[in-house]
Amino acid sequence: MKHRRIGIYSGTFNPVHAGHVSFALQALNEAKLDKVYLMPERYRPHKIDVAHYGHRVAMVRQAIKPHRALGLIENSDVTFSVAKTLPKLQNQFNDAKLVFLMGSDNLRVLAQWEGVKHLLRGSELVIGVREGDEQAIIGWISALPLKPKAVHLITSLKPAVSSTKIREALRRDEHTDGILPSVRRYSNRNWLYISLA
Repeated sequence: MKHRRIGIYSGTFNPVHAGHVSFALQALNEAKLDKVYLMPERYRPHKIDVAHYGHRVAMVRQAIKPHRALGLIENSDVTFSVAKTLPKLQNQFNDAKLVFLMGSDNLRVLAQWEGVKHLLRGSELVIGVREGDEQAIIGWISALPLKPKAVHLITSLKPAVSSTKIREALRRDEHTDGILPSVRRYSNRNWLYISLA
């Protein structure tokens, strides 16, 4: 029996944008995944200007609606860790092979994650290569304490898109590449990322 291949893509998604969605769709094809689940993090230390978790979940829900092969996981953990979050995912998808998606900005620090060896043991990674990271990728993979079963490198279709740029554009009510119409509508309706200064 062939096991399903499930992609897990966690992040702040503050807000979700076309780069996130296109990367998830590229991963479906290039890593031969059956489905990719976006999993917004409730809290990420050292990040500021983060919209409430409920708003970020709602924007992800709207962004993936046109794509049947994309799903959403609402995880109750305040912060994600290999020790707490991985067993929950393995239990939820007990018949599936989990494949972890991340941007190259996260790959850069992956070797420092607590419990990273447990995460990497037998795992596959799908890395979205961000603009400017192309030359450093191989070194970051070599620095991992355990070699993953496979690493799929995907050149982003939207390498310059970032949540930071999108928040700034939403704040100024301007256009920038990568803003999803559903995110703009939701953000405007709920007064997100608005500066009153």
